Amino acid sequence: MKRRAAWIAGIVVLAGVVAALTLGGARRSTGQAKYETVKVERGRIIARVTASGTLSALVTVQVGTQVSGRIQDLYVDFNSPVRRGQILAKIDPQFFKAAVEQAKANLAAAEGNLAKARAQAVDAHRQYQRAKTLAEQGQLVAQSDLDTADANAQSADAQIQAMQGEVAQARASLYQADVNLGYTTITSSIDGTVISRNVDVGQTVAASLQAPTLFTIAQDLKKMQVDTNVSEADVGKLSAGMPTSFNVDAFPGETFKGVIRQIRNAPQSVQNVVTYDAVIDVDNPDLRLRPGMTANVTFTYAEKDDALRFPNAALRFRPPAEIAAKAPRPERDRRVLWVLRDGAPTPVAIKTGLSDGSVTEVAEGDLQEGDALVTEAVTPGSSVPPAFRRPL
Repeated sequence: MKRRAAWIAGIVVLAGVVAALTLGGARRSTGQAKYETVKVERGRIIARVTASGTLSALVTVQVGTQVSGRIQDLYVDFNSPVRRGQILAKIDPQFFKAAVEQAKANLAAAEGNLAKARAQAVDAHRQYQRAKTLAEQGQLVAQSDLDTADANAQSADAQIQAMQGEVAQARASLYQADVNLGYTTITSSIDGTVISRNVDVGQTVAASLQAPTLFTIAQDLKKMQVDTNVSEADVGKLSAGMPTSFNVDAFPGETFKGVIRQIRNAPQSVQNVVTYDAVIDVDNPDLRLRPGMTANVTFTYAEKDDALRFPNAALRFRPPAEIAAKAPRPERDRRVLWVLRDGAPTPVAIKTGLSDGSVTEVAEGDLQEGDALVTEAVTPGSSVPPAFRRPL
């Protein structure tokens, strides 16, 4: 009996301990919430827009050929500096020289036919004048013979005009053959640097449908440009003449400077994302930047040195429903922040200004430097892991 009474007493004590712990936990869980806060402070804000782009020369010329043939000689290679009019390559000219000689022969034959037609015209006019003189003297000359002599003279004049046309055609064919022969010598149209060569000696190029590109020449690699893709949401913040900075993967940690030359109105749409090309002028005196490099561009469109600012985490705080119900509805251009005053979160409507993505300026509102803005509410004794709490 004593042992049984001891067991019963132990069970009662254990039940009391469990109840006490449960009630204590309940009291802690229903206690006041603790709040994590950030401070309102004064400091510098730099508002930026970022975009990616590609470096290229200001002027790039593709040098092609207007005639078909076999590449006989190459005089330049990749990265070769060239001058305007410098010979870059030569196409085998034998076929075109033969065409010139044939055109010359055709011209000589046409000129010979013209001389023959003129001689025949002189003879035809002589016979007409003889027949006409005899008719005027009353000698026996049939009218039909006189008419025939007149017709022959006019026909001879027309033959001269026809031969003159043939001479002009032959001369034009010769000029065309000379031009085609000249096209076998490929020259540079600008001063610059060869950045691409697409042919080798012995290769045959065909220009029947379109002119094939043999070389690509950049005019001056000391002056380059960056073609960027700026989203439609950010393009309104940019303007011509705005200074920019960018970096490239080839020189990590180094920043290059540029200036916006123009913002082109031609939109580019890729998978329903609309972007615009902001063209940036870049100085490249040491030629370290190369065409085709990818540039990560930063546009600074506004900045303030002494702005009243706060971390953006305060904008993302959502209070419990019973507290949020007491907050007034803000105006259209206002945001609500929760300021910890007298140990309780108090809503304050503000108008935001500049933002760099991590901090935001207070343009208008009842906030002072040093105010504590609530970013998270934590209930004491809560067993909810931080990862499952209300997001910031």
